[in-house]
Amino acid sequence: MQAQDVMSREVVTVTPDDTVAQAARLMLQRKFSGLPVVDASGSLVGMVTEGDLLRRAETGTVRRRPRWLEFIAGPGRLAAEYTRSAGKFVKEVMTHNVQAVNEDTELADIVDLMERRHIKRVPVTKGDRVVGIITRQNLVRALVRTSRAKAQTTDDDTIRDRVLAALKEQPWAPLMFNVIVTNGNVKLLGTILDGRQRDAIRALVENVPGVKNIEDELVWIEPMSGTVIEPNTA
Repeated sequence: MQAQDVMSREVVTVTPDDTVAQAARLMLQRKFSGLPVVDASGSLVGMVTEGDLLRRAETGTVRRRPRWLEFIAGPGRLAAEYTRSAGKFVKEVMTHNVQAVNEDTELADIVDLMERRHIKRVPVTKGDRVVGIITRQNLVRALVRTSRAKAQTTDDDTIRDRVLAALKEQPWAPLMFNVIVTNGNVKLLGTILDGRQRDAIRALVENVPGVKNIEDELVWIEPMSGTVIEPNTA
């Protein structure tokens, strides 16, 4: 899936010259935790988020440090923090170095970006113009849509082939493994060497379209002691 498949196309934005109070009210009204900031031509120039508004003079949450830490921080950093906490306009508090993606950026790359940069939303641009935005909520919606699409009737042979093919791609999959499928009910047979493989196999099978139920008959052999742990079929 790509950005264009899941992004919100109706993007609410603010300008650098809007006030912090206007941006805050808009976030509350629309229940957004952040807004792209665009200039007069519609080009992306920044983001303003709830995190940018945490340390504010109005709420008495300005960062305070001991004198010796202020000396180490230096006047430049202290001045920048003051501007962010007391600035009246969006341009004084917004984040300038914005991570954006294109419409054809793969969803996996977007999630990697979100995790790496610890961000909750990513603007989607075409050239410099904002054409969409992807938030964590968009990703959850995509999950629901794909889950519905997978809830379809599939014949037993196809289910078995898909399970075995999916397992073949996993480096953790057991070597001794078999699957029996009857009316969508999947029976797992074979040997595992780590109990965590059992959970992973179940998660894999649950995601195969057409699976109705899983019967776990996997036998766990502890490699160090050779102890055989039978499946819990209760």
